[in-house]
Amino acid sequence: MTTYDSYVGGAQVPSSRYVYTVTTSAVLADVFEALTLKRRLEQGAVDPADAADFVVGRCAMADEDIIAAATEAAAAAAPGWAATPLAVRLSLAAGIRKRLEEKHAEFVDVLIAEGTPRALAEWQVAGLLETFGETTIGWCATQMEHQIRLGSRILRLRRVPDGVVAINPPQNAPAASALFGITALLAGNAVVVRAPRSAPLGVMYAMRELVAPALDELGAPPGTLNVLCSRPSPAIRNWLESPLVNSVFYTGSVETGFKLEQDAAKHGTKVILELAGNDCVVVWRDADLDLATEALTECFFGSGQICMVPNQVLVHPAVADELLDRLQVAAGQIRPGPPEEPGVLLSPVLRSEKFFAFIRDALGKGAEIVHGGRRLETDGSPSDTGMFLEPTVLRVDGIERGREIDAVRFETFFPLLPIIVCEPGSDESILDAMLAHVLANPYGLRNSLWATDESVVEQFVNRITNCGLLKVNDSHIGFLPFLPTHGGPGRTGGAFGEANYPMLRTSRLQGISVAAGIRPRAAVFDAYTQFLTGRQANAVHGG
Repeated sequence: MTTYDSYVGGAQVPSSRYVYTVTTSAVLADVFEALTLKRRLEQGAVDPADAADFVVGRCAMADEDIIAAATEAAAAAAPGWAATPLAVRLSLAAGIRKRLEEKHAEFVDVLIAEGTPRALAEWQVAGLLETFGETTIGWCATQMEHQIRLGSRILRLRRVPDGVVAINPPQNAPAASALFGITALLAGNAVVVRAPRSAPLGVMYAMRELVAPALDELGAPPGTLNVLCSRPSPAIRNWLESPLVNSVFYTGSVETGFKLEQDAAKHGTKVILELAGNDCVVVWRDADLDLATEALTECFFGSGQICMVPNQVLVHPAVADELLDRLQVAAGQIRPGPPEEPGVLLSPVLRSEKFFAFIRDALGKGAEIVHGGRRLETDGSPSDTGMFLEPTVLRVDGIERGREIDAVRFETFFPLLPIIVCEPGSDESILDAMLAHVLANPYGLRNSLWATDESVVEQFVNRITNCGLLKVNDSHIGFLPFLPTHGGPGRTGGAFGEANYPMLRTSRLQGISVAAGIRPRAAVFDAYTQFLTGRQANAVHGG
């Protein structure tokens, strides 16, 4: 059985308590038996050797002393790593990418064991390869340092690391989110990563097998990377109260993130938030409906428990019925199953009460179910006790009605897609209403458009500014080099949210002037004299 202890200051720190990862397939076979086995293992009531067929690994639980030690180790390592030349730090990305390529199959298997369907695990790895790719890292590098010569001065503008960055990935896609967050290392920060108790194995694997060896290869100081599994509250409390932590990179719910932002301000700690999404897709009258339908079904991937999937759709009334017909067929082809099976895109959902509350609210406010709305067994058959939720499409007539429906107003995090059919009118009035609705969205992760009319595309691109990423006629969730994968304003990123490159967000600008032969008094007063001389010259020449 794979065991990962806490990793602090370059050393493994064992524990008397471990969190066990029971395969999702075992949970699907018998949820009660699998979760009981997990609980008994964690209580020490079962010999791990007797559960080898159901358990793929375990991770040590860190107590408050280990959490504090990780913070101290990062603070000790931070100055040495920050002093490492930028070119060396940037080469860390190539080292991580190399290991991702070499170990991608093994990494995918770990993600599958924790419940990620194979297709989505492979999608996550592909996104990470772009995150650590030359194009993306190369652009970030151009933002890190600039230098010009001005007379006898060399002027530099550079980004310097915050210092110690604490990273809290979410319970969904924690491994990929942790790898995204540790790009803060490239800026010269030392990091502490907390793996969530619900899915720690992928985070531990990524940090220990992919990141730590790449750091060791570069001779990074011990403590540059620290990773542990713990409950969130003691870790976050330590990060906020410790004067050693400079920044917290938090991914999670809007409510917790906003409170963290307020608490951090009291302690003078910088917070980078990656919160919810309520992404909107606009389908215009001339859209390629086959391709648009394919993009909209991305809403159901991972049972909707991915922050960057489509959450609501605005469709031109001229093509609404045809789009809904296509979506009804496409949604029925999204199937559940064991995560290791190719083609499976739905994940189990253990707590589904809110899903049905969203549906009841929508129906009570005039929406109609086009497809779905039931629980499913692993084989896809309807069931009152199934662990999957059927991909669900709602029809909502009118933007005003849509604004009243909770499934439109909030991120649902379920396989639930409301299609808002805009009120009839002129194309100009319909487009204005669509744009106003998108701009009123308090979330700010991604938005996208399906249209071929160049004037419609131009208006959409010029007027939609409230998101971190905007896509036109493209996969809504697909990763691209150079462009941001995460981030945005509002409920997505908090008061200071924007397109998120952790390498830039965990650093700050600093100006430097290195001079030779400059007389200080002349440097202070000559500039004004030169200004007056220039004005007089302009006056003489009629300037």
